[in-house]
Amino acid sequence: MALGYEDLNDHELLRRDPLLAVMAGKAEPGTELLAGKSTLNRMELGAGTPSRYKKITFWRDSVDQLLVDIFLEAHRVAPARVVLDIDTTDMALHGNQEDKFYHGYYSHYCYLPLYIFCGDHVLCARLRPGSAGPAVGSRKEVERIVKQIRQRWPEVEVILRGDSGFCADELLTWCENNGVHYVVGVARNQRLEKLLDGPLAEAKQQFETTRQPARIFVEFEHKTLQGAWNKNRRVVAKAEHINGKSNPRFVVTSLEAGSWEKQKLYEELYCGRGDMENRIKEQFVLFAGRVSVSTMRGNQLRIYLSVIAYTLMSGLRRLGLRATTMATAQVGTIRLKVLKIGALIQVTVRKVWVRMAGSYPYQALFSHVLQQLRT
Repeated sequence: MALGYEDLNDHELLRRDPLLAVMAGKAEPGTELLAGKSTLNRMELGAGTPSRYKKITFWRDSVDQLLVDIFLEAHRVAPARVVLDIDTTDMALHGNQEDKFYHGYYSHYCYLPLYIFCGDHVLCARLRPGSAGPAVGSRKEVERIVKQIRQRWPEVEVILRGDSGFCADELLTWCENNGVHYVVGVARNQRLEKLLDGPLAEAKQQFETTRQPARIFVEFEHKTLQGAWNKNRRVVAKAEHINGKSNPRFVVTSLEAGSWEKQKLYEELYCGRGDMENRIKEQFVLFAGRVSVSTMRGNQLRIYLSVIAYTLMSGLRRLGLRATTMATAQVGTIRLKVLKIGALIQVTVRKVWVRMAGSYPYQALFSHVLQQLRT
């Protein structure tokens, strides 16, 4: 199977791929190409401002803005609602990196980067020290993203969704003061569980009768005793009995009961955040965990590179693989079946040929993806 660019004028070839234009001898003088390993190394080791030996750098704010811009440009019309998923993860460290910290929960030295997604789109990837709490810096990142979204879509409803690590009064109060709804987990404690004594006993009785998991949902106004919350807030609780034991869960929300009934809020809205775990795992498939530079800035660049790679793969999945059997495939599967394939490259004056083996099992899929990307 052979594919090629043929009969393209200089401008068209350069527009489609500057690297191919150079290979075909049609590039204009001064054409900028992709950075090599040495160039990336200089960016990693730079201090943020060009110097005699590190004449190139990257601007963090520009990359952050680009990620949100790509998300906005992926929508032809403004959606009525966007749900922002926020979470953190651990990146294991094996050297003497800046701001490393031994984390008791993960049982190793690590960084704790903060990620924010909207569906498949990554909007934030902020590297943080291993000693940072889950919610540290989250208000600043959410504020930045919401401001950029509302500049394009002023009427869109924004809902923030996260686990109990983000149940911080600073973040919740900012959301309430800026018209952003939230549904966030609340850590279990004896006081909250005591409020569920009756529903938990009822769920246990149902389980013993049917031998099937039993769920009962209740809601109430709640305020913390130590003043961690500055006001009463709506809490939805799940009293569940499963596999012979109780499993209570709690979420706090600013959404009204009239629009989000308690069971629907928990099962359809809050539990939907579980898909974000798959998006975070995909970052590691694209080598986000290789944070071995000595400085935080250098490792932030490496995370940016993996995030940009993910953004490209997500675009390929959304545009090239739509209406195919791999429309919802993980990026690891896409790399293996669509990108990591052997081929012979032949460059002539007017063509660049990509010759793949006739035994390649996904020829029809590859051709379909190429056609969809071209159109």
